[in-house]
Amino acid sequence: MFKNARLYRLEDPSAINAERLEEQLAERQFRPCGPLQTASLGWHPPVGGQTRAFTHAANGCIALCARRQERLLPPTVVAEALSQRVEDIEAREARDVGRRERRHLRDEVMMDMLPRAFTRSRHLRAYLDLVSGWMVLDAAGEKDAEEMVDLLRETLGSFPVHPPRPRHAPAVLMTRWVSAGETPDGLGLGDACELRDPSDERSLVRCSGQDLGSEEIAIHLRAGKEVVKLAVHWREHLEFLLEEDLCLKRLRFADALLEQAVEPDIEDEGARFDAELTIMVLQLRELIACLDDVFAMTGKT
Repeated sequence: MFKNARLYRLEDPSAINAERLEEQLAERQFRPCGPLQTASLGWHPPVGGQTRAFTHAANGCIALCARRQERLLPPTVVAEALSQRVEDIEAREARDVGRRERRHLRDEVMMDMLPRAFTRSRHLRAYLDLVSGWMVLDAAGEKDAEEMVDLLRETLGSFPVHPPRPRHAPAVLMTRWVSAGETPDGLGLGDACELRDPSDERSLVRCSGQDLGSEEIAIHLRAGKEVVKLAVHWREHLEFLLEEDLCLKRLRFADALLEQAVEPDIEDEGARFDAELTIMVLQLRELIACLDDVFAMTGKT
């Protein structure tokens, strides 16, 4: 189950061919960092385990997974080694090491240390919903999402997508929901929000575990602050934090859904993955359709 859902609109879902996509991802599969590489990025089987396929299709969606590996070389470690090398030169040759030479020495230190540095890997997951026309990424930050989108573009040559383009300002509507204590059908208010003064972005108020209908929240709203992040729940099936860029964070699926996703009698990895993906996709597909109606995310009125 995803922890986040960052959305990109697929401009032409019908142009995506699952078989061709599998071939293209395989050509750009993940390879571990070389001795002098600081990072490596490529495609990884989304199901994991012993599977080898780079895509997994289910319920009108294609699941993808990218793997990023980086060498851990903390700046403080490099700085300490560089300082020691500079001290040795200055003591041995009785001269000062200039800025240009120091930069050159730093590069030498990096090249010496990289092959011995530990590596760390992480996975970036996403799925292409060919039914609703959205790409959904499990990425909390925009940087991670853009990295995966860029990798898709490099792999496929062209991948026309764009973030939501809401015609109705999310901050305005979320402020209205909190002020009126009413939300669109299927959505409900949680107990957390972030308010910001439109005239001063540094003026922020974060509330957690609080009744959003309280007088304390009302005072901030009357002072002109807008709701830019809001805890919301969807038909008692999942909870999330809705941000003004329409990214869904801290996704938390209901226990009943999680129990369905981990049926003990499903032993096949692909079948288990199918079950989990299907449950998640169906909930997010309905939720995204609701948000599209509310905010006109596709730019339609």
